[in-house]
Amino acid sequence: MHFIGLDIHKETISYCVKDVSGTVLSEGTVAATRAQLDDWVKTLPVPWTVAMEATMFTGWIYDHLLPHAAAVKVAHPLMLRAIAAAKKKNDRIDASKICDCLRCDFLPECHMVSAEVRERRRTLRYRKLLVRQNVQLRNKVSQMLMESGVVYNKQKLHKVGYFKELMETNPDISCELKPLLAICRETIVRIGKTESALIRSLRRDPLLHARVERLMTIPAAGPITALTWVLEVDDVARFHSVKQAVSYCGLCGAERSSAETIKRMPISKQRNKHLQSVLIEAAKLAPRLSPELALVYDTEKQKGHANRAPIAVARKLVAYLLAVDRSGREFVVAGERRAAA
Repeated sequence: MHFIGLDIHKETISYCVKDVSGTVLSEGTVAATRAQLDDWVKTLPVPWTVAMEATMFTGWIYDHLLPHAAAVKVAHPLMLRAIAAAKKKNDRIDASKICDCLRCDFLPECHMVSAEVRERRRTLRYRKLLVRQNVQLRNKVSQMLMESGVVYNKQKLHKVGYFKELMETNPDISCELKPLLAICRETIVRIGKTESALIRSLRRDPLLHARVERLMTIPAAGPITALTWVLEVDDVARFHSVKQAVSYCGLCGAERSSAETIKRMPISKQRNKHLQSVLIEAAKLAPRLSPELALVYDTEKQKGHANRAPIAVARKLVAYLLAVDRSGREFVVAGERRAAA
């Protein structure tokens, strides 16, 4: 078996090829294009296993090398301490160290989702960009009206009928301002329709439909929460416990302990930020929709930690999502399940 370490950049890929004993067979760079990779693969001694660090370019390279390699592995970038702590660091050395980690079975491998799931995940993350742009445009409309001293109803501003009436009847809106407001309004409507279409297409996708519908039986788990869980988690079997899932979602803090002193740190920055933000937003609405989650919220709040209450609810939501996803059955409240038994 031969081992290959790759250090990936936008235009080039540095590689290092070693045998089992650690002898360097070849090293160098290759252009980051499919044609150049095909030519390079033909020069490699077989069989070979390749490892690379997770970057924004990793996905297509992983898919391209997978049919040719005995195994393709992706390393977690934060776990590659040997590279991060090195005094001398360049692409050639990084590729060599990744190769050594692979050869010695020390590679901190991370989960790599399938190409089909990555394509659908890209669609959902693009929807998040549209939502952010929509909010920015709405704020810009309010800003332009306030700059001009226009009095308006904040609650009704973005209603179609009220906005049209405001544009036609308010004398404080100048002729120069009206075209800008009209452009913003048209863009807001267009973005809203695009966002809705993206969510509908994902919900109807045969690969996701059944799983998403099951997760939506959980209180406070709407289509966005369910889709985000399915596409960001991918295979739920990767989590052996609720604690691992909670940690992946960034809903727990690090611990710093020495002797009898125990310090709990803020919630972790090493997390899936997309899941974390969606779960915390869902947790803020959950107490209104579920008595069980309301009890979790009130119990945590009575301890004097009002800011930690939504985090506790989000952890409970993770437990619900994990249980439903593992079992393949719809959500049932514990009391109702015991009564049915």
